[in-house]
Amino acid sequence: MNELPGAETGSAAANDFRCGYVAIIGRPNVGKSTLLNYLVGQKLSITSSRPQTTRHRITGVVNSPGAQLLLLDSPGYQTRTGGAMNRVLNRTAAQVAIDADVVVMVCDAAGWTAGDEWVAKLVPESTPLILAINKIDTVSDRAKLFAIAERLGATGRYAEIVPISAKTGKQVDVLLAQCAARLPVAPAVYAEDEFTDRSERFLAAELIREKVFRLLGDELPYESTVAIEKYEESSGLCRIFAVILVAREGQKAIVLGKGGIRIKRIASEARVDLEKMLGKRVYLEVFVKVRAGWAASEQSLRSYGYE
Repeated sequence: MNELPGAETGSAAANDFRCGYVAIIGRPNVGKSTLLNYLVGQKLSITSSRPQTTRHRITGVVNSPGAQLLLLDSPGYQTRTGGAMNRVLNRTAAQVAIDADVVVMVCDAAGWTAGDEWVAKLVPESTPLILAINKIDTVSDRAKLFAIAERLGATGRYAEIVPISAKTGKQVDVLLAQCAARLPVAPAVYAEDEFTDRSERFLAAELIREKVFRLLGDELPYESTVAIEKYEESSGLCRIFAVILVAREGQKAIVLGKGGIRIKRIASEARVDLEKMLGKRVYLEVFVKVRAGWAASEQSLRSYGYE
């Protein structure tokens, strides 16, 4: 369980303890899920270079002697494409920003875009907004980085601006401390040994979907998801039967690969991560099924766990 670096040690007075929700928002591929995973110290949100990798609202818990931060990851806000899937994902992203006590807006150190501006407008004026300029480890021109921070700081919209690297952890402790200081005084919601509101069954499906996104590359059918059909645990073994759902027969062939080589690799790499997460041996079987139109309506998406 991660603790806030630099947090006050010893017993904090009960009436000084802080707890609340910190939303992590931003456009796609700015590093929101990488940041959540680093802060929690567990792989909760899957990552890839593909848009729509994060599709669900996920809560990660970070504890310190004086605060409990409930970190909300969310889908990247899409401004260019439509369809039922994007409507659902955008609604989730917007609601996360509204529900939070503090919002961390993540942008890429490579530059501020119109998409960033659009996402920032989702945050209510009354909610403390902290800007995390991510991927500073990839920027050699520090003057450009400072110019972004100076220009956005001059707007008066941001309570703090913190340059970070979610990949290396640089300045992440500063970001956490700024968030914790702005949370309401309230008791902890989760026990000290809990790190998420999601079940292991859900996390298993997400880990498998991550492999689909990473291994299929440009051939990835975005009309795909993963469902767990059976999940059985014993003392030393977990048996998981999962299905990758696609919308068309041609997509099924892409996921399977010639001679089934792709789905075998998806299952093999997912099993390794699952064993790390669960701390036990995993027997995993993965199938592909066609469900025509599964992503075409919001009602159908809800039946597969999309909010």
